[in-house]
Amino acid sequence: MGDTVVILHGIFRSSFHMRKLAAFLAGCGYNIINCDYPSTRHTLEELTESIWSDIAPRLPATHPTHFVGYSMGGLLVRAILAKHRPPMMGRVVQLAPPNHGSEVADTVNRWWLYRKLYGPAGQQLGTDTAAIAHLFGAVNYDLGIIAGNLCLDPFSALLLKGQNDGKVTIERTKLSGMKAHIVVRASHTFFPHSREVQRQTAHFLEQGVFL
Repeated sequence: MGDTVVILHGIFRSSFHMRKLAAFLAGCGYNIINCDYPSTRHTLEELTESIWSDIAPRLPATHPTHFVGYSMGGLLVRAILAKHRPPMMGRVVQLAPPNHGSEVADTVNRWWLYRKLYGPAGQQLGTDTAAIAHLFGAVNYDLGIIAGNLCLDPFSALLLKGQNDGKVTIERTKLSGMKAHIVVRASHTFFPHSREVQRQTAHFLEQGVFL
C-alpha cells in the first residue's frame, strides 16, 4: 500500500468535479479518497466533523496521508487538520482557496437565491473571516497553494481587485506558514480540470515544492 490522498471538492460541487484530478493522482501511484460531502446543507464547523468521521476509518496507519482541497474544500482541509491529524501526516495542497474570503461572496451573500442554493457554508465565505477564524490553527504541515489568474466572468472582474481566477484574488489565497505558492493560468470553475494544476499538485505531494 502506498500513500493516500484525500480530495475535497468545493461548495455546490461533488466528487465528480474532482474526477480528472483524482485519476491523474491515481496514475501517479496514490491511493485516492475522493470525498463527497453535503457542501450546501451545513456550516463549515459541521462539515469538518462529518468529513473527518467519514474518512478517519479509511486512513492508513503505516503510510502518509496527504490532502488536496479545492476552493472551500481547502478551508475544510485546514479545519480538519486543526482538530484531527491522520496517523501519518503527509503534505497539503490547496487549489484556489478563499483563505481570506472572496469579495464575490460578499456581494452574492445578499441575494436570496444564493443563500438558498449555497446554504450555511456559503454564508461563511466572505471577506469578514473573524467568525470562522477559530476553525483554523497554525499551518504546521507542508502546505502548497495554487492560485489562478484567468478570470472569465465580467461580473466578478468588476468586484475583485487585483489578479484573480474569477472568484478569488491571488492575494486572498495566501497564508502565513505556507511552504510554497504558485500562480497558474486557470479559472476558478475549471481549476481541478487543468493539466497544469494536476501536474503541480502531484509534484508538490511528491517533492514538497512546485515545478
